[in-house]
Amino acid sequence: MMSRLISNDTPRSRWLAALLIAIVLALALTPFLFPGTKALNVAAKIIVFVVLVASFDLLLGYTGIVSFAHTMFFGIGAYGVAIASTRMGPGWSAVAVGVLAALGVSLALSLLIGLASLRVKAIFFAMITLAVASAFLTLASQLSDLTGGEDGLNFKVPEALQPGTQYLEEPLLGASVDGRFLTYYLLFTVAVVLVLAMLRIVNSPFGRVLQAIRENDFRAEAIGYRTVVYRTLASVLSALFATLAGCLLALWLRYQGPDTSLSFEIMLDILLIVVIGGMGTIYGAVIGSVLFVIAQNYLQDLLRLGAGALEGVPLLSALVSPDRWLLWLGLLFVLSVYHFPTGVVGRLRALRARSLAGDKR
Repeated sequence: MMSRLISNDTPRSRWLAALLIAIVLALALTPFLFPGTKALNVAAKIIVFVVLVASFDLLLGYTGIVSFAHTMFFGIGAYGVAIASTRMGPGWSAVAVGVLAALGVSLALSLLIGLASLRVKAIFFAMITLAVASAFLTLASQLSDLTGGEDGLNFKVPEALQPGTQYLEEPLLGASVDGRFLTYYLLFTVAVVLVLAMLRIVNSPFGRVLQAIRENDFRAEAIGYRTVVYRTLASVLSALFATLAGCLLALWLRYQGPDTSLSFEIMLDILLIVVIGGMGTIYGAVIGSVLFVIAQNYLQDLLRLGAGALEGVPLLSALVSPDRWLLWLGLLFVLSVYHFPTGVVGRLRALRARSLAGDKR
């Protein structure tokens, strides 16, 4: 049944399969296993980033298109829910209108960018998307009446998702069953559906054409495929999935501002996660998002413990200071690229292939 859902794209590595199962179970049981607001926020961010990074990998890893406008579509989704909820008030109808409006805007913009720019060379397309994303960020910061400007928009979600809504008087296995609990599982369920949908797409005949274009677009064109059409469709699909990820983020945060989803730092984070997890594999988005978000949120705590243990040792205590967490994060990234040039997923699959080759001998 599961192989049908994911189009027979199995992990092809026992270690990878075990790791994926452990991650899914940990995310599914986070409210029970890791009580506390921070753990739940980290898990929710991982869920959102899995969808966001997988949607970007659909564009970069599977089609070979470098785009810097991905956070723009992410922000459109978040702003869609935020603006609709602010104008219409808390309610499911506002969420539905916001999601549909955001998808419509993303569809139009991605089509426009794709049709106008995908005929140019890769580097020029990347620069065009960067310019469009920068213009959108400026626009979102200046249209205060609509987007709240630099301050952003605080809004209320439907009553069923509000933290004050209690479903059980007593905690269930240590977890408070309230609106926040329901929101988390809404994010988890939608993310699972979206990731399975992307797995279906990349393993369909359409997905195989995208991979052929990535490997050799001239050959794909020569055998009869209209590469511009396929690249444009890949760009549109990637944008729509990123928009849905933005909608999920807005529902969780109940706030949307320029720095929340449109900043270039988020675009860099996406690129790092794709490289860490492995390009051209949806599973890499899962592994990379978990590793990166956990490091981003808990590395400072770990360094704080190290600094306390090494207090009094001048050089070492300064090196492990929590203020230098970005230095250590960068070092971890360099090491991961050096030891896992094809990402964690690529490395694990290569080890499995080597093991099978050795057994045949």
